[in-house]
Formats: sequence, C-alpha cells, structure tokens
Amino acid sequence: MPLFRRSRAAFLTVSVIAMSSLPACVSQTGSPASAQGATQAISAADKKQGAEAHPQLLQEFGGAMTGAQATYVETVGKNIAIQSGLSNARGDFTVTLLNSPVNNAFAIPGGYVYVTRQLAALMNNEAELAGVLGHEVGHVAARHAAKRESQATRNSLLGALGSILSGALLGNSALGQLGQQIFSTGSQLLTLKYSRGQETEADNLGITYLQRAGYDPRAMSTVLQSLANQNALDASVKGTTNQVPEWASTHPDPASRVRAALTRAGNTTGRTNRDTFLAGINGLTYGDDPAQGIVDGSSFVHPALRLAFRAPNGFYLVNGTRAVSISGQSGKGEFSTAAYSGNLENYVRSVFTKLSSQQQLAPATLERTTVNGIPAVYGTARVNSGNGQVDVVVFAYEFGPQQAYHFTTISQAGQASQFDTMFRSIRRISAAEASAVKPRRLSVVTVKSGDTVESLAKRMAYTDQPLQRFLVLNGLSSGSRLVAGQKVKLVVY
Repeated sequence: MPLFRRSRAAFLTVSVIAMSSLPACVSQTGSPASAQGATQAISAADKKQGAEAHPQLLQEFGGAMTGAQATYVETVGKNIAIQSGLSNARGDFTVTLLNSPVNNAFAIPGGYVYVTRQLAALMNNEAELAGVLGHEVGHVAARHAAKRESQATRNSLLGALGSILSGALLGNSALGQLGQQIFSTGSQLLTLKYSRGQETEADNLGITYLQRAGYDPRAMSTVLQSLANQNALDASVKGTTNQVPEWASTHPDPASRVRAALTRAGNTTGRTNRDTFLAGINGLTYGDDPAQGIVDGSSFVHPALRLAFRAPNGFYLVNGTRAVSISGQSGKGEFSTAAYSGNLENYVRSVFTKLSSQQQLAPATLERTTVNGIPAVYGTARVNSGNGQVDVVVFAYEFGPQQAYHFTTISQAGQASQFDTMFRSIRRISAAEASAVKPRRLSVVTVKSGDTVESLAKRMAYTDQPLQRFLVLNGLSSGSRLVAGQKVKLVVY
C-alpha cells in the first residue's frame, strides 16, 4: 500500500472513524462489565458502526495482512474475545493483523479487534498476544470509550500539521513541547486516551480472560514489561528521553502497571504456547514495509515512489502510512503529499493554508529552484508562538504533471536553515536502487551449543545497538544465558 494518499484529508476527527463515538457495550444492569460479570451482546447498531469504521482504520494502519500469520493472530484473538461475554460466537469478531511498523493494539465496538505486526513481533508467547487483545476487548466491555467521551476527551488523525500546530502557533504550546505532540507517530492513529483507573480495569479484565481461556495470566505482566523496555530502547536509539511509544500513548506508563498485573495474576499458572506462537509469527515483516517506504537510520527511501532523502544531522525519522516525520531537539518536520494540479506555487500556498484552521498562514515570498533535477518551490512564514517567533517552511517538489511532494518544517526563528541539507537531499532513485530495497523480517532460530546473546545479536540487521535490540525483542536481560535448543527471534534482511 502506498505511503501517501491524496484522497485523505489532513485532519479527521475520531468521530469519523472510531472509538469515542461508537456506543460501548454495557452490562445488562448498566454497570461496567467487570463489576457484573455479564455484558450485553454486540448489537446490530454496534456492528453497523464498527463496519463503517473498519475500512478507515485499515487505511490508516497500512491495511490488513493476509496469510498464515494473520490467520494465526485471528484465531488467538477470537478465542480470547469470546471470553469477554460480548458474544459467544467467534464469528461475531473480526480480528485483524495490521501492516503497521508501530506498536499498537485497539478494539472498537462491533466486535473489531486490531493488533499491529510490530507489536505482535515484540511478544514472546501466545498468552501475551491473548493478553493484549483481551485488554483491548476489556476496554470495550467496560464502556471506557463512552465514559471518556462523556468527559469530552477526543483525539484525532493527524495528517500534515493539523490542529496541534495551530494551537502551537497561537501560543498554546511551546516549541520545545511539540516533540511530544506533533509529527510523533508519522500520521498514525492517536486513539482514545484512557485514565489510569480504566487501564487498570482493562488489565484486570484481560487477566480474567486469560484465566478463563486457560492461559498463564502472568503474561499480562511480561508483555507490559516488554513494552516498557521497548520504550526505553526507542528513546536511547533516538537520543531522546521520555519518549512515549504508540501503544503507551493511549495506554500510559506500562512500567508502572507491570507489578500490579503480576500481583493480580497471583500464583495461577496456565499455558503460554510459546513454540506455537513463534511458529505463527515467524517471517513477519519487521519495521517498515518497502511498499510504504523504509527508514534506515537518517535515510528514507521509497522504492515504489522512486525517491529518497536524508534527515539533517541530529534528527531522526519515523515512517507512517501517510507521512514521514522528522524530529530533533531544535525543530520538527514532516514529508508528505497533497493533491497537485500542476502549479507548484499554488501547491505550496495550499499547504500553508491547511496548516491552521484558526490562523491564516502564508509565505512572505515564494522561491523557485531545482533540486537534483527536480523542479521545486519553497516559502517561509514567520509566526508568533507562545514563546517567541517560529519559522514554518514548506518546500515542495514536482515529480510529475500530477504528482508533488513536500516537506513542512517548524523551528525557532532564524534556524530554518538547519533543514537545508534535507531539502537538497531529495532525489529520484533508479530502478536498480529501488529493487535493492529489502525489508527486515522476523526469523525464529534455534539456539545451538556455544551461542550467546552477544553472538546472536551480531546477526541482527542493525548497526546501532544490536545487542540491546536482541534482548528487548526476546524479553531477555543482559545477564540472560541461552540454552541449546531454545528458540529466539532475530531481525534479519
């Protein structure tokens, strides 16, 4: 599926697609499902609204995966979903493995449950997969979306800069805070945020569903620990602190819930189906899908669109289904596309216009140039923010009579030139270069005598922090010792 879609609006409220607007299921007494142990069956209205939201969610998250891996995840998801009481019929649930490189999972009323391939790859047994999916179903069963909506809590799908930028430009947010709010997910879905109490309730419901299905309920604790470890690794790789992973952005602070989940599980044991799980996810695409473009360090290449560029020194890239975000301590940016009628100046002006619905943005001047043989137009607008002036730059390129792409960047006044090397790096790639782009994939291997975490980590398809990546991927610590015959995951080309 292509990274960029012209037909999508830059900003869609969640009421268009999803969680907070759909009526959540309630118990027959009107109390949360967890309190009563009985949950009203999925209604016809739930099914209708869920079916309407489903295609849009698939589009936002890279589409549904097919094949043996998707079938396996679907089977596990339906088996845990029926433990919720929403329905006893497995056919009432639609469980989807999403082709997305972010760690996320969610469920919406109507029997729709989702998990990304990236989050599935982080897990280490079937009980963990069932626990995460059960947690999401638990949010629906406990009416959490409806409760959050009653508090007027809504989120959005962010295209280019969207409403977050308009708030920043109007002084509601300092530039330094934008890193946590803008361009942070590559235009992935920012689903409904839950309270700590609701997260605890969903954890507890997920644990209950695990016990009902015969799984080891301690899996909820171990998968939360893996999420916390991945969070720390992501921050370390990017050279940042306090990064919030995609799943944790809507399910806050997994580290603080690990001990509580373990206590809730108690001494009960059950099956984990580790070998079955590893066989079920073996071969999954890991990280970016070439069909959506690939980030490799500071470089981005899209073999289908036949283009490439590099981020400036000190910045990192995050790929999404509709945009690539560029983040650093001194500025933010995004690479995307929009409808193009053949006039590059008008294209740049339209991008500026869409950046804010509350404050008119327009470039002081427009400059025409050529970058690596590609016609380009750029402009800058200086805007007063809450903590001083900022420069917003739109730099657009004509790749064809009906195709243009653009960068949008924001930085403190006078510092926009830090993105010049990126603006000048965009180029077309040859067919040979495009065909050479290969995805990373998950490979399950059996530990041999003499193998160590260090020796296996050297086989990871990364040059930065391969050892830590290996440990986090497999739920191991630096002191872990491997045993011959044990199965572990690697990320390879």
